[in-house]
Amino acid sequence: MNHHHTWKFFRAGGFDQVRLDTGADLANLDQLDQKLWVALACPTTGLEFDSKTLALIDADKDGRIRVPEVIAAAKWAASCLKNPDDLLKGAPSLPLSAVNDATAEGKQLLSSARQILTNLGKKDVDSITLEDTTDTTKIFAQTRFNGDGIIPPDAAEDLALQAIITDIISCVGGEPDRSTKVGLSMDKSKIFFTEAQLFSDWWKLAEADPSIFPFDGSTETAVAAFQAVKNKIEDYFTRCRLAAFDPRAVGALNREEKEYLTFAAKDLTLASAEIASFPLAQVAAGKALPLREGVNPAWADAMAKFERAIVKPLLNGANAITEMDWATIRSKFAAYEAWTAVKKGAVVEKLGIKRVREILGGKSQEEIAALIAKDKALEPEANGIAAVDRLVRYHRDLYQLLNNFVSFRDFYRRKDKAIFQAGTLYLDQRSCDLCLTVDDAGRHALMAGLAGTYLAYCDCVRKATGEKMQIVAAFTDGDSDNLMVGRNGIFYDRKGRDWDASISKIVDNPISIRQAFWSPYKKFVRAIEEQIAKRAAAADASSSDKLAQAAANMSRADLIADRTKAAEQKKVDVGTVAAMGVAVGAIGGAAASLATGILRLPMWQIPLVFIGLILLISLPSMIIAWLKLRKRNLGPILDANGWAVNARARMNIPFGASLTQVAALPPGVHLDRMSDPFADKKSPWPKIIIAALVLLFGYTILSKTGYIYQWTNGRLGEPRQARAETAPKAPAAPDATAKSAESPK
Repeated sequence: MNHHHTWKFFRAGGFDQVRLDTGADLANLDQLDQKLWVALACPTTGLEFDSKTLALIDADKDGRIRVPEVIAAAKWAASCLKNPDDLLKGAPSLPLSAVNDATAEGKQLLSSARQILTNLGKKDVDSITLEDTTDTTKIFAQTRFNGDGIIPPDAAEDLALQAIITDIISCVGGEPDRSTKVGLSMDKSKIFFTEAQLFSDWWKLAEADPSIFPFDGSTETAVAAFQAVKNKIEDYFTRCRLAAFDPRAVGALNREEKEYLTFAAKDLTLASAEIASFPLAQVAAGKALPLREGVNPAWADAMAKFERAIVKPLLNGANAITEMDWATIRSKFAAYEAWTAVKKGAVVEKLGIKRVREILGGKSQEEIAALIAKDKALEPEANGIAAVDRLVRYHRDLYQLLNNFVSFRDFYRRKDKAIFQAGTLYLDQRSCDLCLTVDDAGRHALMAGLAGTYLAYCDCVRKATGEKMQIVAAFTDGDSDNLMVGRNGIFYDRKGRDWDASISKIVDNPISIRQAFWSPYKKFVRAIEEQIAKRAAAADASSSDKLAQAAANMSRADLIADRTKAAEQKKVDVGTVAAMGVAVGAIGGAAASLATGILRLPMWQIPLVFIGLILLISLPSMIIAWLKLRKRNLGPILDANGWAVNARARMNIPFGASLTQVAALPPGVHLDRMSDPFADKKSPWPKIIIAALVLLFGYTILSKTGYIYQWTNGRLGEPRQARAETAPKAPAAPDATAKSAESPK
């Protein structure tokens, strides 16, 4: 009979999310329908979470955490503890008494944990921490074997065997073991002994053939001297043969004089490549090769060694060698060259044949294999140490991950930051808590733009260290009037470090209803300002053109006339004044008509008309903003960072206001608004215009109600019944008498 776990849910972000309140909830995550998980995958990088814990959960090492891996981690952690509820504590230390020793794996974990503490000199401590399990160097520092199958030289007690292991490592290379010491593995050991045997067998060929070493104990020196000049001597005798074939070639074979001119002006040394490229000696048909006099100075030293090591013992110290002598010398090295061509075991050659055979002659191979096997036998215990580290990490971190993967409890509770929140951006008198690190702002914006959120991408840098990164910040309250590319702020990461932040890209979306209300009026004011600026610029350009033209036409002869003309230009442009009057009159007429129409309404309806006008202007933009704000979705922002968000994680208006804090004075503060000595001086014209409008409306109202007429004794205004008395009367119907009198008889 299958056990069905009972789940609890809470609602946040416009959707239902599972509550993880008990260890049983964690252990039974495999029974939770994946359609109810908030996320189905997340990256292992770019999160404010322990990277080693994420690497342990990422079983396939593909850089992503998926649902099956989360379920496996939760089940394993819950099975290793006596009380799975301990996982909800998120404690950094794991009590040894909490480990479930009722299972074989639990017993091994407990044994390994105690071994770690013993190795660290904490035998009597009853809990283990990450500091204890992380530093494997300390854990295995006092042990010769650590279960990884790699033995450092000091794993052997015998000094001679230690020296052999050191020699082997110098030939085939070593590998670091769990204590970070360089050691020898079984594979490396096999490679060495195989190569050593091949090297020994190869040397047996030379020992069986005396011709391979024609110079007894000095053959290697002779070989080195021979190899140094071999190609150059071959080149000399080949040139001599060509000279014998065609005497006309002698000049070219000895190099022409003009070739000396190419480097004669330089500061020369015997090591110059130009000199070394010339023939070994002067070329002539059938000429012997001199060994001392007439030798190319760049090759003098090499030829001297050749003479001492080879010519002197073979040719009784001749001063020159013929081509036949050269053939004899070459034949002496033929067997050696053939032997070296089939060389084997070169890996161990640096030790020399004597040392190699010394190692092969003993029992070092069997002793090393035994040491490696002894170390490998401790692998379960060593692996148990790694498992202890895993359990301690899960004990501390797993519950936090689940509250940011299975549900977004940390994000919507607003008590702790979610693991995808990188820090807080302070900019434009606001602090933005929803900040994420991004690798490519342009690529991220393609997907994140679908979130319906105002996003500002910032380049962050710490000049002291040269560190750089990119973030995206969501502005969810206030307005966007002062947000633009290039604005600077300060970003504080989760470690408290401050970064210089500069906006590099903006994804524009509504921020608040308040901004939407004022948006039409701000657009209207900006339009007026732009028109005024355009007109002012045009007028300034026209004035500049006129002045330039006047300066071009000015001359001393008509200076008086020009002054008169300039004086006339200072006069007021009557046409302009008239145009302005017409415009003002039109505006005033429109305002008067509007006021007259409004004042015909009952008094209680007039405020409603004004409210209606405001709503008529602002309501459309407010409705559009409200529709967009209620659809703001966290999903696309996270998906653009590699997540697979499985829900429509909304950020409605109240929640958005909690993600972005707008500057506000603290309660009880004393504000002296008169203390600013540089405040802009207020113009009286707005007050004058408002007063004039109030007087105009007041006069109109009082006139329509007859008060002005009454106060001025009929000189101004209209009487109360003026409209009724002055209205045209309908003609009266003729009576019957009149009709009869007018009718024809």
